[in-house]
Amino acid sequence: MDTIIEEYLKFIQLEKRLSSNTIGAYRRDLKKYNTFLELQKISHIDFIDRASIQQCLGYLHDNGASAKSLARFISTIRSFHQFALREKYAAKDPTVLIETPKYDRKLPDVLEINEVLALLETPNLAKINGYRDRTMLELLYATGMRVSELIQIELEDVNLIMGFVKVFGKGNKERIVPLGDTVIEYLKTYIETIRPQLLKKTVTNTLFLNMHGKPLSRQAIWKMIKQNAIKANITKSLTPHTLRHSFATHLLENGADLRAVQEMLGHSDISTTQLYTHVSKSQIRKMYNEFHPRA
Repeated sequence: MDTIIEEYLKFIQLEKRLSSNTIGAYRRDLKKYNTFLELQKISHIDFIDRASIQQCLGYLHDNGASAKSLARFISTIRSFHQFALREKYAAKDPTVLIETPKYDRKLPDVLEINEVLALLETPNLAKINGYRDRTMLELLYATGMRVSELIQIELEDVNLIMGFVKVFGKGNKERIVPLGDTVIEYLKTYIETIRPQLLKKTVTNTLFLNMHGKPLSRQAIWKMIKQNAIKANITKSLTPHTLRHSFATHLLENGADLRAVQEMLGHSDISTTQLYTHVSKSQIRKMYNEFHPRA
């Protein structure tokens, strides 16, 4: 099993070109799976059957796994067994009749527009890192890109004349996202004036750099967002995706086409984008007062 798992992980890295974070999640799921099978004295992949997998799911559930975690786990082992069958490591796929558990998809937390503006205005533009942070926040809100996508952007991915940025999402899928005038101005100043001061003697095409001229990490950007949210007196619970959620919600609340927002977010399934079609209570009241004849 260990050999097949390693071959599968190589496959999703080289052929499917998944991110290191996604591969890490797959690896952890498969490690749990393999550990359970070893406890059950199942030494060969063809000895795994539907009952074995259901027992494994029960074991994970009893140890606190949520329906969402179990759904992801099933997705991982289903992909693994399909690979094993296709590559002739196995004679059958025991996941064929395994159903994915349903779970309620939680509506994402979003910031009101005034909260977004307060967050954007927090960094000190007189400082090099402050101007960089403001540019990153502007870009995150202007495009809805993930933090993991932001740190991968290189200079040649940004076209300020045409007004777009090339983004590489999950599975290394490329998409083109338009840029507004405000973020273009910040990017122009950052690229021409601020980035050269951060770059020092380092040679890299990565757009956003730390104070040592090295590419920023996801953790560093997440820490920056949290610190600025505190300074902006934002009390809501933030995640690295909060600006992405806010971008999508504000577009849809103002009448943007769902398919266009799906394209900009890089969602392969429109049902994921539809999560953002929720409207705040204040928006519902506003629309009711404006359009209902008896309001």
